[in-house]
Amino acid sequence: MSEKNPPLVWLNGHTMPLSEARISVLDRGFLFGDGVYEVISVYDGKPFLLDEHLRRLERSMDAVRLGHPHDRDTWKQIIDQVVKANGNGEQSVYVQVTRGTAPLRDHKFPANPKPTVLVMASPGGPVSQDLVNDGIRAVILDDIRWEQCNVKSTMLLANVLLRQQALDAGAHEAILVRDGHLTEGAASNVFVVIGGVVVTPPNSDELLPGITRSFILGLCRDHGVSCAERGVSEDELRGAEEIWISSSRKEVLAVVNLDGNSVGTGKPGPVFTKVFQWFQEAKRAA
Repeated sequence: MSEKNPPLVWLNGHTMPLSEARISVLDRGFLFGDGVYEVISVYDGKPFLLDEHLRRLERSMDAVRLGHPHDRDTWKQIIDQVVKANGNGEQSVYVQVTRGTAPLRDHKFPANPKPTVLVMASPGGPVSQDLVNDGIRAVILDDIRWEQCNVKSTMLLANVLLRQQALDAGAHEAILVRDGHLTEGAASNVFVVIGGVVVTPPNSDELLPGITRSFILGLCRDHGVSCAERGVSEDELRGAEEIWISSSRKEVLAVVNLDGNSVGTGKPGPVFTKVFQWFQEAKRAA
């Protein structure tokens, strides 16, 4: 993907240059954020953990009462088509499904809606080595989002505001706290290391069931690292030996500074270093 070879997208059954893709102003995703999405990393032309992403997409569609426009095999064919059209290699594939258009702007569901389906790719590639080696800064902010964060909804205004507040403070990510306990990041899941144990909050309505989060837990268990899914208090978060964030795009990164204070030694910790290496090995082998 470059200026000479602009990205190609798949929109409602048609492949076209991104610059030519159009939707109606009456699309409910545009008007209400009435849709769901997934982001899938592609390594060497192969979508990573694709089945897991498609299962979560199905759960999100069910949660918001959105019909399934395609079965899983068709989704795979469409995604493969987009990946190949954009030259294989390292990419990030974005899949979005909205409830489609209606004759008028109205909050109620339209009768017999036809979902709008978009699949597009952007350049991927490894996470910046500087971020891996040096770690990132984060700030703690109150979790102001809605109460169904387990749904990967396109309605992301609260996340956008929280992330921007973190960036304005010179940090890379906002780590969110609700009622005195950790939920997740504005655009990531969060792990802490406490007493040598890798801990992450359990799946609930308060956080997204991250595909990368689940994969990292599996890596820890496979390599004999003690881990637990349990509540994490704000005090435990602030006193953690290590803090990491994870997502499909970021993979896993160490937080070395939280609210202006060093986390652990102020450098990526030993458990993170092992997990990062295991992740790289696993994605190459997939």
